[in-house]
Amino acid sequence: MSHESQVIQKNLYKKYADSPDKQKQLYKRTLLIVVISQIFGGAGLAAGVTVGALLAQDMLGTESLAGIPSALLTLGSALSALLVGRLSQRFGRRPGLAAGFLTGGIGAIGVILAAVADNVVLLFASLFIYGAGTATNLQARYAGTDLAKPTQRATAVSIAMVSTTFGAVAGPNLVDVMGRFADSVGVPALAGPFILGAAAFILAGLVFLIFLRPDPFVIAKAIAEEQSIKNGGVSDLTNIDQTKGNRGIIVGATVMILTQIVMVAIMTMTPVHMKHHGHGLSDVGLVIGIHIGAMYLPSLVTGMLVDKLGRTVMSIAAGGILLAASIVAAAAPADSMTVLIIALALLGLGWNFGLISGTAIIVDATHPSTRAKTQGKIDVLIALAGASGGGLSGMVVAHSSYAALSIAGGIVSLLLIPVIIWSRGSSKAALTESKPGNRAV
Repeated sequence: MSHESQVIQKNLYKKYADSPDKQKQLYKRTLLIVVISQIFGGAGLAAGVTVGALLAQDMLGTESLAGIPSALLTLGSALSALLVGRLSQRFGRRPGLAAGFLTGGIGAIGVILAAVADNVVLLFASLFIYGAGTATNLQARYAGTDLAKPTQRATAVSIAMVSTTFGAVAGPNLVDVMGRFADSVGVPALAGPFILGAAAFILAGLVFLIFLRPDPFVIAKAIAEEQSIKNGGVSDLTNIDQTKGNRGIIVGATVMILTQIVMVAIMTMTPVHMKHHGHGLSDVGLVIGIHIGAMYLPSLVTGMLVDKLGRTVMSIAAGGILLAASIVAAAAPADSMTVLIIALALLGLGWNFGLISGTAIIVDATHPSTRAKTQGKIDVLIALAGASGGGLSGMVVAHSSYAALSIAGGIVSLLLIPVIIWSRGSSKAALTESKPGNRAV
């Protein structure tokens, strides 16, 4: 670290470390900025989710490759999550999150141009770049936790996520409106939602770039480093704490990865399944809109439950709800909007429980000196999991059925239970080994 950076961090520490009121004010201000940005980010996120597969199917003329857009979007999200995490670790949340959203906006513009030119290569490349906005939309949930107390962390994540609801629910339900607008200006109707996506991601990036000052992560790091200096340069983490931290990272990442696979696989093929059975774009928009609402709207309550009932209880609940969603989706009559809505709402709720509980576990298990970088790496795995689920979902449906895909999702969701059992068993073993009478002489 340069001398200039050390001086800046020391000044930040002096201003905020000894003033709980200033920390509280900055924490609230950060949450407000995150909320505003996430409203825009949610609208951008919804465009690719709602019509990405349909646009590719229309341009390619085949169902079996309809999962590729989701795979490309999530692969781009994986790379972006890594880069945003590294940028945030080195320079702070502001430049990292702003760069991610602005890049996503550029990708959305590329999708529009690809649709106009009927260029599949440009479409796939643009969807890959568009993934940066999706990754950043998720990464932004961490910004609110930087100055949160341990008992506030899940709630802070939930506030960021619930604010995404407004844009995320509005986006799919504007499919017809944006389609007509696009058609009126000479753009294919299915590319219409990406016009909204481009504007939304760019606005989200500008909100972070202009208003996220001072940077909460920079201040959190400054406080942590100054405390380390006061301790004589020795980390305040014991070996037991480090072991628990590593275990927490594994468990939190696994919970989020499994829930992401199940959610993306079933969600990706639902619009294709509906269109194949005669449902129109407005029906698809309604089902996906309710699904995305269930992904984000319960967040505030979920966060409080995670903080009060515990991360473990809510992780198990996530697996149970995803299993229920898979069963309902598999049994749903193709012409029943009601049953499909119930299935996709449960799918979104299970994902919500898994993401918030998993995120809280990760924040608990990491230190500011490596936190943003670790969070970025984990979001890479989440994005790759989504890419796998999205990419394979089209092939499963093409060679089997939507019901078979849903049943497979239910089986994957059950894997959460042994992971939680392992984590609880390992925790008890670590506590036993830490007792003085059980240590080797």
